[in-house]
Amino acid sequence: MKAEQEKTNEKSFYITTPLYYVNAEPHIGHAYTTLAADIIARYMKRQNKKVFLQTGTDEHGSNIEKTAAAKDISPKNFADLICGKFIKAWQTLAIEYDYFIRTTDENHEQQVQAVFEHLIKTGDIYPGKYEGLYCSSCENFYEKEELTDGLCPVHRKNVETVKEDTYFFRLSKYEKPLLKYYAENPSFLSPPKRAQEIINFVKSGLKDISVSRTKVSWGIPVRSNPGHTIYVWFDALLNYITGPGFRLPFKELEQRKKFEEIWPADIHLVGKEIYRFHVVIWPAMLMALNLPLPKKVFAHGWWTANGEKMSKSKGNFINPSTVVEKYGLDPFRYFIFKEVPFGNDGDFSFEMLEKRYNSDLANDLGNLFSRTMNLALKNLEKLPALEEHKEIEERILRTESKLKQDMENIRLTEYLNKIWKLISELNKKIDSEKPWEKIKTEPDKAKKTLSEISLYLIRIADWIYPFMPETSEKMTNFTATFKFQYGSKTKPPVLFPRMQCSKKP
Repeated sequence: MKAEQEKTNEKSFYITTPLYYVNAEPHIGHAYTTLAADIIARYMKRQNKKVFLQTGTDEHGSNIEKTAAAKDISPKNFADLICGKFIKAWQTLAIEYDYFIRTTDENHEQQVQAVFEHLIKTGDIYPGKYEGLYCSSCENFYEKEELTDGLCPVHRKNVETVKEDTYFFRLSKYEKPLLKYYAENPSFLSPPKRAQEIINFVKSGLKDISVSRTKVSWGIPVRSNPGHTIYVWFDALLNYITGPGFRLPFKELEQRKKFEEIWPADIHLVGKEIYRFHVVIWPAMLMALNLPLPKKVFAHGWWTANGEKMSKSKGNFINPSTVVEKYGLDPFRYFIFKEVPFGNDGDFSFEMLEKRYNSDLANDLGNLFSRTMNLALKNLEKLPALEEHKEIEERILRTESKLKQDMENIRLTEYLNKIWKLISELNKKIDSEKPWEKIKTEPDKAKKTLSEISLYLIRIADWIYPFMPETSEKMTNFTATFKFQYGSKTKPPVLFPRMQCSKKP
């Protein structure tokens, strides 16, 4: 009973994606972040950790208001429509999230209002007048020196000068506390290559930021001053605590305990374009609320198509569900993390996907599994226990230790590279030792070769599970029932049938 109680109170491994703005349908960029979170979550579950994976949609702001008006529907109905497409896409991609939050959820809106009022009382939010440069596409304010050739650095569009009454968040107050946190928690700013830019930005001096609008009606009104709508970014960032149950105030001790079993976040995964919001503004908001800060915020690069950021207007928008329908779920999940080191920018190519499919999956893993298991079925009465091969057991343990480090440091591509290096070695081994020939002349040696490769394949099936759950299950199910199939005409499953290269779907 005591052990059961300890398990219940164990801190969950909490990982989040950003909230996806419902001004566009899900594309490969959205899938990239969400699949990364799913992969890490699946791995942690295999390590017997409690996991809480949260994703969701960001549904307020002037962009949604304008888009909905152009379609002659209400902003909420438009948000419902796009949100449904995200949920369907995550089902297609086998995303095992624990909670899907929407910024239009009643509880989230109430807590955002409560936080805003609390920070007004503490003096961290105060009224004033604002004049600044504003990009309506990303709903972000910029300093003149942050623009690129006078344009928004993200969308390369003109910015507008905005003048209005506003509430400010006292961001300047947290300049030194933020720098202290960065210094004491070096893994917070991840990957390391992105850290110095943020540190330099904060050292250059933080200014208080506008956190309300008077000219945007589609949003959460300030409770004590309904003429103001809470700035969409301030609203959205709070999802990371409202989702796992933050309440202001907590009415019950049990309510607080449940929240503390999840918070703080272990990893926030974000795209590089929204990194500053998550590593400057968000931790400052948490400091103002006297809450623990996240352990790590990891910013990855963009997926482009034909060298440009994806958009329907450019004709290079790639729907992940369409790709999965043509190539399969696991090949897609594998490709986007094997093709480009996670954290870097990458250009999506159907030609490269097909090349990876035929070389890495059909040839390397699929062919190795097929011919090894076919020969094993004919020549081994059972698959050996790992303890019978100490040298292999030791190498597997060393490999698992390295894979653990890769996953904990979000080196997803390196994780796959290590597995495929071993697969390459095993293919060379079976080619050079030719057990299909030696089974007649040196049966013991041939059986030893098949046993050793089989042991590695059993473990590889487990290692690839976070990335390719369907393939992992096929391999595991077959090897688990091997002893019942020996001598029969059963054949191992074809993991990846070779495909004829074609044009994009």
